Formats: sequence, C-alpha cells, structure tokens
Amino acid sequence: VQVVESGGGLVQAGGSLRLSCTASGFTFGDLNMGWFRQAPGKEREGVSSISWNRATYYGEFVKGRFTISRDNAKNTLYLQMNSLKPEDTAMYYCAAGGSRLDARTYHYWGQGTQVTVSS
Repeated sequence: VQVVESGGGLVQAGGSLRLSCTASGFTFGDLNMGWFRQAPGKEREGVSSISWNRATYYGEFVKGRFTISRDNAKNTLYLQMNSLKPEDTAMYYCAAGGSRLDARTYHYWGQGTQVTVSS
C-alpha cells in the first residue's frame, strides 16, 4: 500500500493551495479517505474526509474555506484550500480506510506534505 501526498508549500495568508493524494495497493473507490493535519506541539486533527459514496465532512475550523474531492478513476484525493490563514500551517496527511474525522480509525497513511502560511 502506498499513499503519497503532494502540493504543499509556502503561501501568503489569504492564498490558496491544492493538495493531492495518490494511493495504490487497495481498491481506492471502496474506502473512505481523509485529510488530517498536525502542527508542532499540537495533536493531529481531522481536516476533512470523503466517504466511498462521496459524503463529505469538515473540521469546524474549515468554515467553508476548504473543499475535498476524489477522482476514483485516478486513485486520487484532493483538498482545495482557499483563504489560508497562518494557523493553517501544519503537516498535512492523507489517510485511507477510516471513519469520518477520527484519525484512530484510519488504516493507511502517507508521509505528509508541509503547508506553511505566512502572515
């Protein structure tokens, strides 16, 4: 199983980034997928998830700024992040096989992609 994130980087506050996550080694379309993040000194938190039937969930802090989507034909998960804030700075992880925003339930994890938002 491989889960690989990309698309992180440095962006100014108010800017946008699009994260991608490409997975292999399992039937992508059958599993719920999620994005999580962890900032230094903080616990990992759920950003967004999308179920196998495309139900979506968002952390309260997202407040309409992020959009999760999936392309099952490409085995790829996306996270469009707009109106970024310095407090969004964190390592962002893609995960597969869990339930909603509960990180403890996810089976497969990527190595993460760093998002840094400057003020």
